[in-house]
Amino acid sequence: MEGLLKPCINLQQKPGGSHFVHNHVKFREVIKGSSVRRLPILPAKKRMLRTNGLRVFVLSDLHTDYSENMVWIKGLSVMNYKNDVLLVAGDVAETYEMFVYTMSLLKDRFHGVFFVPGNHDLWCRRKGEKYHDSLAKLSALLDACRELGVETSPNIVDGVGIIPLFSWYHESFDREKDITGVAIPSLKMACKDFHACKWPKNLSSKDLSLAKHFDDINAKHTDATNGIVSRSKQIITFSHFLPRPELCPEKRMLFYPNLPKVIGSDYLEARLRTLHGIHGSPHACHMFGHTHFCWDIWLQGIRYVQAPLAYPRERKRGMNGGAEWLPFCIFDSENGGLPPKLSECYWSDYYTSHKREPDNTQLAPWVAKYYSRRK
Repeated sequence: MEGLLKPCINLQQKPGGSHFVHNHVKFREVIKGSSVRRLPILPAKKRMLRTNGLRVFVLSDLHTDYSENMVWIKGLSVMNYKNDVLLVAGDVAETYEMFVYTMSLLKDRFHGVFFVPGNHDLWCRRKGEKYHDSLAKLSALLDACRELGVETSPNIVDGVGIIPLFSWYHESFDREKDITGVAIPSLKMACKDFHACKWPKNLSSKDLSLAKHFDDINAKHTDATNGIVSRSKQIITFSHFLPRPELCPEKRMLFYPNLPKVIGSDYLEARLRTLHGIHGSPHACHMFGHTHFCWDIWLQGIRYVQAPLAYPRERKRGMNGGAEWLPFCIFDSENGGLPPKLSECYWSDYYTSHKREPDNTQLAPWVAKYYSRRK
């Protein structure tokens, strides 16, 4: 399945083809004339000069096993972020050695670095890495973080509460109607996690056991998070996986319509509502990763942001991720905290003006065309 899903699941930030171009132009006209006010994402060089206040930057899906991505990491200023904090929402690297090297580079550049693991971080398929399962590798990564001074537990930085949330996906997270009538590869065939990750027999993403196991890690920090919530007005949480299905395009829009089965956990949203409040607040913010779709949207009082570096080929094709505007500054104490305006992101812009149709199984034109070619 290398051509379809490489190296885990390969999805576009925005679809291609003549159908898309026409619809995209129409959509942008709708957005332009709407009341939605978006802030264009500025090139990083124009807004990353060093300041005296606290700034919190976010970044996910670094994938520094790719040389182009490692070059990007090394290109980050060693001076401009010395007072700042970086939240790394998983998928740093596939190998332990590359993970440690990448995190050490980031720690050299930022005053503080926080981390939660992604699926690629827990792969156990490389020769020379002798972890008996992915939990053993997770333990090794957390030990490495402690040695490097990278935070993996909740903490307060200059009055801002930062809460990493561990997670894993479960198939029941997907509640949309399944797409039928086309030959969609099975999850085991499409997603390399099922081959590259190794779990104890009692843990699986087919049920809730694996997702609960990771959420139980969060539960161990309940006292600490309660203290942070009581003392901090500004709370920023972050995870690798998605807390809500609405943070991914509908199945009919995706080249792999079964993607929602391997992207999120309901335990996450439950945690967020405990931490940020049932109705959220003007200061509630959660950052996530995994799907490589740039995202910035308010839902029920919480601002959800995804800022992925993604794969080099995705950036070159204008599909996913970013480089010029990353890392993304989600909090700036000298400019009032969270950015008041949402940043331009294709799919979150789309869903500010288009209602989701979870029961609609008619494939988008670009997806239908793709599967017709595969027959």
